[in-house]
Formats: sequence, structure tokens, C-alpha cells
Amino acid sequence: MKRKREGKEGMDNIVWQTPANPPHPNDYVFRNGIRYVRPYYFEFIAHVKNRWAGKTIVDLFAEEFKGRPYEYYVSAVKCGRIQVDGEMVPVSYIVKSSQKISHFLHRHEPPVMACEVPVLQKDIDVLTVCKPASVPVHPCGQYRKNTVVGILQAEHGLTPLFPVHRLDRLVSGLLILARNAAKADIFRQQIEAGLVHKQYIAKVGGEFPEDEVIVDANIDYNAREGRSTAEVRGSAKGKAASTKFTRISTNGTQSIVLCEPITGRTHQIRVHLQYSGHPIANDMLYISEQTVDRSVKGLSADRSARISDVSLTSNFNEKVLNECEENSNGDFGIDPMCTNCPNLAPKGYDSDEEGLWLHCIRYSGPGWTYECPYPDWAKLG
Repeated sequence: MKRKREGKEGMDNIVWQTPANPPHPNDYVFRNGIRYVRPYYFEFIAHVKNRWAGKTIVDLFAEEFKGRPYEYYVSAVKCGRIQVDGEMVPVSYIVKSSQKISHFLHRHEPPVMACEVPVLQKDIDVLTVCKPASVPVHPCGQYRKNTVVGILQAEHGLTPLFPVHRLDRLVSGLLILARNAAKADIFRQQIEAGLVHKQYIAKVGGEFPEDEVIVDANIDYNAREGRSTAEVRGSAKGKAASTKFTRISTNGTQSIVLCEPITGRTHQIRVHLQYSGHPIANDMLYISEQTVDRSVKGLSADRSARISDVSLTSNFNEKVLNECEENSNGDFGIDPMCTNCPNLAPKGYDSDEEGLWLHCIRYSGPGWTYECPYPDWAKLG
């Protein structure tokens, strides 16, 4: 629920949101084909881990949450935007194991493409939608309201929702959501038992072979770089993975390929297509062997969500206040302590991105099948 906090340096009369606050249609701002979230005040809560105990509150934040400079955390503790067990503490305060620490932030969510989330089928226990590219499925990292689950709650009043399977942020297509925990558990058991058949389509570079291609290559995911590599079957690296590919059409330059993953590894279809010599035609992460910096390019939601290229100088508050009149258009209020104001999006995120040419078209299991229409890019000229 929303809570008001009293304190110094602008803490008075601020309404702080928690995860209990549902998204609302008015939370979104649409500009030039991009969906933004109006920045809002949010309370992040964590409990002191054993390895954090014995550190000062400022050192803890500066060492564990490196997205902001040391000076910011000093100011945040002094003005009460960082608290311990609901109380203001001095910057020299030593934290103890299991204590509750709160960080009150002016939260800026990354932008996504301004696409609707079309409902394909709505039953008592199951909801299926066509997930647009660039939108994460559920809250993760810096994304909370700009997610499929958040948008469905805000614009359709649909809650609770339990995603049955995952789709990468830049992937589009069929998304199945259970409407209760019991139905979600049934789907989970079927997936774990290997009873669910998954089908995607991709637009790849080159003329894909006419005969069916099966790629058996281990997938080794590097969380730090946000990308996977394919290893020869039998390699000690990575997890076993297998994908079946069938060409649907080709114009000699590009091909539309049916992709049927037998296992479910991170970026499996993308890296197996690269391994086959026919990467997805607009997949900059796997077209090149060079690792792309997703914190700037926006190609990995999870990686980007952990990185914020921000700087705070001694005259930061004055700078923001001076820019307020020039940049604010009434969409949201400027917070003088915020390292992202006066912009709608957080620093380090590029709103100029496109979705991958990878689209989920069908999931089927014991006695059920759900489908999604093909995207426009699946037609080769």
C-alpha cells in the first residue's frame, strides 16, 4: 500500500509505493511509439545478509549497489531515504544481520515499444496473449509496470496472473498465463515431464537448408555478459540442448524457419541458429562474435537492469532544478535527489530498439493447443 514518510530534504508528504500498489492506466506516457512509465517513489526493501553485517550503512550500499556514487548514498542516509528497521540512522551506523533496510527511490523504469498486449483467449483458468517485443514478461530488475503482467493489470484489470513459460524481452508471440496457482502447477508439471511441444518462427540470414536440421550443441550461458555460446556435444561446458529447424520459405537472401526447441536453455534458439551458420537476421548479439554492450543497446533486460551509468557531482541538485523548467512538461515531478531526472527513462537505456525476428507461434500439451498469429516480418518479399 502507499505510505507517507516524514523526514528531511523532501521526504515530507511524498507518497511511497510498494509492490502492493497495482499499476494504473495513468502510470504510462506514450511518445513517438514508445511506452514510458511516469517516475514514481518506491520503497526497495532488503534484509541484511550475514556477509553485510559489520559494515557501515553507507559502505554497504556503495559496495553492494554500485549503480550510484558514494556521495549519493551519504546524502540518502542523511535525509532518511535510506533507513534501517524503519528509522533514520547516522552515516556511521553499523548494520546487523537480518535487519531490514529500506531504500526510498524516485524510480524510473526503462521504456518499451508502445504496443498493445492483445488478448488471444481468456478462459476461467488460462489467459493467452500475443506478447509484444521489448516488453519483459514479469517484473525483473528495473522493470515493474512496463511488463506484460503490469500492463494487463493496468489496462485489463487481469490479476493474479502466473506466466507458464518465459519469452526473452526482445522476443514476441504466444504467452500463456495461468489465472490461478493450481493451473500454473499443472502446466509446470507437464513442461518438466517433457509433454509440452514448443514452436517458434525466425527470420534468419542466408538460404537455410531445405532438409530438416537438428542442432545438438551444449549451451553455456555467461550471466555477466548476458549471452550464450554453443559447445560441441560431449563438451564439459554448458548444458545439453537440442533444437529442430525446418525451412518454411526463402528468397535466397533470408529465410523463414520453424524452430522447435526440445530443451529449454537461455537463448537456445538464437545461439543454435548462429551455430548453424544462419543467425537471426537482426540479432546483433549473435550476428557478431563481439559481445555487444547491452547496458547501452538495451539487448539484455537482465544485464541492463543491473547497470546504471550515472554520475553525481556536488552541484547535481542545482543542475536538476535548473533543468526542471526547461525539460519538464507536466508528465511527472522532478526529484532533486534523483540521478535520472529530468528524463523519463533511466540513464543507460536506449529507446531506439527493435524486436528480434523471433516469434512464438504455438504451444501444445496433453489435450490442449494455444496459437498466436504470425508477425508481419514473416512474409518474405
